[in-house]
Amino acid sequence: MLYDRARILVAAGAGGNGCLSFRREAHVPRGGPDGGDGGHGGAVVVECDPALRDLQAFRRRQHFRARRGGNGEGSLRHGRTGEELVVRVPPGTQVLTEDGDLHDLTRAGQRVRVARGGSGGRGNKHFATPTRQAPRFAELGLAGEESWLELRLKLLADVGLIGRPNAGKSSLLSRLTRATPKVADYPFTTLEPVLGTLEGAERQLIIADIPGLIEGASEGAGLGHDFLAHVERTQLLVHVLDLAPLDGSDPVDNHATVESELELHDPALAARPRILALSKADLVTVESAAAQVELWRLRLGDETPIFVTSSATGEGVAALSTELLRSVPLQLEAELPGEPELAEHLTFRPSRGRGFRIERDGDGPFRVIGEGVERLLDRHDLANDEALAHVESRLRKIGVIQALEEHGFQPGDDVEIGGVLFDLDP
Repeated sequence: MLYDRARILVAAGAGGNGCLSFRREAHVPRGGPDGGDGGHGGAVVVECDPALRDLQAFRRRQHFRARRGGNGEGSLRHGRTGEELVVRVPPGTQVLTEDGDLHDLTRAGQRVRVARGGSGGRGNKHFATPTRQAPRFAELGLAGEESWLELRLKLLADVGLIGRPNAGKSSLLSRLTRATPKVADYPFTTLEPVLGTLEGAERQLIIADIPGLIEGASEGAGLGHDFLAHVERTQLLVHVLDLAPLDGSDPVDNHATVESELELHDPALAARPRILALSKADLVTVESAAAQVELWRLRLGDETPIFVTSSATGEGVAALSTELLRSVPLQLEAELPGEPELAEHLTFRPSRGRGFRIERDGDGPFRVIGEGVERLLDRHDLANDEALAHVESRLRKIGVIQALEEHGFQPGDDVEIGGVLFDLDP
């Protein structure tokens, strides 16, 4: 079974804690602080691996956590950086983040970082000043980013076989390639896309057999809603049309239904190159098949190649193979339809928010809301008096104390920052 969707949780590693340490050497009185910094936490990266074919591995494992950074040590020894965690996905996978960012992984080795590791805390060496020569506090490492990702696989095939259920797509695929799809005389025999490789003298083509489409497929009817997306990757579509439908339906109506559903799913598919394969020619007379070719040529024009095929006798299969190898361009292996080529570029990220605001409900505690201020508290152990004094000093420098006083704050009032409630007495 092809698994083309998955939902996973990725969590980057937390940063290591800074070290609280002083030199302890013989004949070196008051050696001073020498605590090293904590290492950065490991990031989580999603990488395109051509050895994979679907997302089946994510049924067994959904949580991916990178290693945290090492803690700093004495003698200014820094903690080691957490090892990067690589999540491997097959080519054609789209990665959708909680923020709405969409990453399309189509080339081998292509990668994207989906969770950044937390930064390490600084050791007490960094907080030594002329008036504070023996700081007895160090920073804590910050937590890494964590989020849910949605993975969607859209098969990377050169040619897609489309058509109504039981139109003969699976049989045609088995004739064109060495694939062995399930073949039976009832609709919806194919429940998932099947891939096969067409071997040419100098190249290969990947052909996908897409499950049969019915009216309303673009809105979820039948099997089309789940598998129409796989058609988006193909460079050429072969519309397989049954010359003698078992249900007595009109081939013209069947053709119109499939084409309409493709256009409703993605208007760009309407402009995709087409080949019409009139299948099951062994069930009609030669004269009837020739008449159908002329009728379809009048409807579609000379720009759409038309082939009469029979998977039972092999009629027209060799000619169709030759046309496929000739029609599919060679240069679009890395550049897929509808996706512009990316130029080399630099990424500029805005700095983290430094602003803050003050809120208070009635006689409750004062709440200071702001990413930078919350990170400041996350960095320090507020049970350490020296660390708390340092935090208060930083709050005064960035204007938080003044803003609190403007809102009626008095020394000793409760203040809440980032969910932490403490008694602030600057």
